Amino acid sequence: MTQFQAEPSSVALSDVSSEPMIIAENVEKWYDNNFHVLRGVSLTVNRGEVVVVMGPSGSGKSTFIRTFNALESYQKGNIVIDGIRLSHDLKNIETIRREVGMVFQQFNLFPHLTVLKNITLSPIWVRRWTKAKAEEVAMQLLERVGILEQAHKYPGQLSGGQQQRVAIARALAMQPKIMLFDEPTSALDPEMVREVLDVMRSLAKTGMTMVCVTHEVGFAREVADRVVLMADGLLVEEGTPEEFFNNPQEDRTKKFLSQIL
Repeated sequence: MTQFQAEPSSVALSDVSSEPMIIAENVEKWYDNNFHVLRGVSLTVNRGEVVVVMGPSGSGKSTFIRTFNALESYQKGNIVIDGIRLSHDLKNIETIRREVGMVFQQFNLFPHLTVLKNITLSPIWVRRWTKAKAEEVAMQLLERVGILEQAHKYPGQLSGGQQQRVAIARALAMQPKIMLFDEPTSALDPEMVREVLDVMRSLAKTGMTMVCVTHEVGFAREVADRVVLMADGLLVEEGTPEEFFNNPQEDRTKKFLSQIL
């Protein structure tokens, strides 16, 4: 597969900046005023850092990262994205969403549009790029994720792994500063997982700031700067992959790892 090439301004993975790109402070969220899904969660992610968020089903991890681009609202706390405080103002939300790309469990591609048109739609309408520029960038991204030959096919003609790589290319086409991944391999057959993780590994090497909700232990060990465990709406423990997997401090972390390792 063609590897991502770091842009001149990219941050090497070993040179994570101390400049915060995401600051979440005491974030709280309720569903229907009775289910307390986030219970004062705080996390800072620095420029160029890769943070993997793990935890059992229902722990609040997907909800938490979806607050970073206002796909989920929150009732208390503060979230700052690249120096911009997230508010309920639509212009504020639009500004932040232009800088934050997201890849979901399901691919969410438009089935009636070709791969190329799926990728160029947002740059043309949101970034106001010309069709020619959008298509040029899209083709470059498709080459980078290893599926250039699929440009004129429709999503239904692709495998799940190929569709997820299109989804990654689509998110990257907006040239985001931050990429969020919400269990991007959970809907894939096992043989398709590796091709998506390979793209994510390559992207991490370019210095992209990434927050990934995943249970892929090998990916977390290899790529993450930090691994975080969430459970019951709380951030239970965080540390380097070495610390997290080999010497967990919290009983809840030990229990979780005993179930997945």
